[in-house]
Amino acid sequence: MPAGVSKTEFRNAMARVCAPVNIITTNGPAGRGGFTATAMCSVTDEPPTLLVCMNGSSTQAGLFLENKRFCVNVLTADHQDLANLFAGGSADMDARYAAANWVGMTGGTEALADAIVSFDCLLDDVRQVGTHHVFIGRVESLRSRTDGHALAYFDRNYVQVPSVMAS
Repeated sequence: MPAGVSKTEFRNAMARVCAPVNIITTNGPAGRGGFTATAMCSVTDEPPTLLVCMNGSSTQAGLFLENKRFCVNVLTADHQDLANLFAGGSADMDARYAAANWVGMTGGTEALADAIVSFDCLLDDVRQVGTHHVFIGRVESLRSRTDGHALAYFDRNYVQVPSVMAS
């Protein structure tokens, strides 16, 4: 019987997958929170739905579950320092938010004012898969812009992806 894939092998292989860098925010009765994630993707367009993965042991998991709302902010190359801050560069949530400009969305979440796109989501479903929560969000509103170079993560490093529309 094959031994399977080890955690290290899997993590090393996933490092070779290029992914957009996002800051996921929440705001509501439980308070304000936010973290950096690359695990985000579209689920369906009828209704517009996406998913985000968050480590279940995160101290913020309860905020997202109780608020039942989140906003996915797709970052530009100019947001690398902000991505690091929301990835744990500061435990102080007020300091994280003070480092950027935010716009209130109709559902009460906060969108990064200069994100490439921000998706305001209602938490529709949550699945526990291994160590992570998979948040399924129904997109209720969005903001977008046509300029800016995307920030991606590849081979454990940030990379800049030029915008075809901006060139």
